[in-house]
Amino acid sequence: MKKRIDSSVHPDQHEYAPHRVRLPKFITDEEIGLGDVIKRTTSYFGIQPCGGCGHRAAALNRWLVFTNRQSN
Repeated sequence: MKKRIDSSVHPDQHEYAPHRVRLPKFITDEEIGLGDVIKRTTSYFGIQPCGGCGHRAAALNRWLVFTNRQSN
C-alpha cells in the first residue's frame, strides 16, 4: 500500500511517497534515488546528459529510493 503525501500545493494532483528499498550493506548512510544512481552511472561511463535527463532523474527519485535504514 502506498502512503499518500499531503499535497497542499496541487490538491488535484495525488502524490505518493517513493518506494524505499533497503540495501543492508549499502556504502553510504544517506538515501539515494534511482535517478541519481542512473545519473552517476552514465556520468562514470562518459555519457553526456541531455535536456530531459534532469526531469527524468527527478521523476525516478520520486518513484524509488535506496536506503540503508530500516523502515519504521
